[in-house]
Amino acid sequence: MDLILLFKAVILGVVEGLTEFLPISSTGHLILVGDLLDFNDERGKAFEVIIQFGAILAVCWEFREKLLKVATSFSGSPESRRFVLNLLIASVPAMGLAFLFGKYIKAVLFAPIPVASAFIVGALIIFWAERRQQKMTVTESHIKSVDDLTAFDALKVGLAQCAALIPGTSRSGATIIGGMLFGLPRAVATEFSFFLAIPVIGGATAYELLKLWKAPVSFSGEFSIAIAVGFVSAFISAFVCVRWLIHYVAHHNFIPFAWYRIAFGLLVLFTSYTGLIAWSH
Repeated sequence: MDLILLFKAVILGVVEGLTEFLPISSTGHLILVGDLLDFNDERGKAFEVIIQFGAILAVCWEFREKLLKVATSFSGSPESRRFVLNLLIASVPAMGLAFLFGKYIKAVLFAPIPVASAFIVGALIIFWAERRQQKMTVTESHIKSVDDLTAFDALKVGLAQCAALIPGTSRSGATIIGGMLFGLPRAVATEFSFFLAIPVIGGATAYELLKLWKAPVSFSGEFSIAIAVGFVSAFISAFVCVRWLIHYVAHHNFIPFAWYRIAFGLLVLFTSYTGLIAWSH
């Protein structure tokens, strides 16, 4: 048994689970950590795709009552149908752009330095959004839950999500902060971001797995075990993170995450400039 491989699997699984739903970019962290662990070859990329589904299952489990209610009442409940329609509307823009420009984005931007730059720019946007949110009281918004969102609200969040195609921006950050900039309360924007992850990341994972099936990457028995370990690690850490974030947003803002993004981005740029770490390009 390759213990080093299992160690890398656990680390990357935890990183995926902890960062997928926070406004700090899971893709950006996986690119950077994968680079540090020398786990950024084709097998490593396939590994990252598969463990994402572990994080999605954590969301499905946390919100299983809501999802089950929507599924069982879909035919007779206008509210359930509107909820599903809103998720579809919000999913289309980013998925469409990813289909058209995904290869170009991966070729040009999936590298540590562009990721670090996106970290810093994203932090500045968080500062702006939080300052704007402070000026808007909860009573000024008619939206109290995700069930109050209109199709136009969903479209605006979906357009904001397109920014997440740039690695280091953060899908959850783009949807949450974008929703806040469009007038959604922080808690509602965060919860909708959780639900939106299901079709978006689930669809992206299915698409990447289809590509792997057509051009299979050779997986050894040990690597298959590593995938299982990373999958479980991603599920557990994502479940803990989602639970924590739900309580966090009820009483706090996202300013600490902005400072983290700046510090982490500057650290990557500094280590690259000084040669302390030989980041790939």
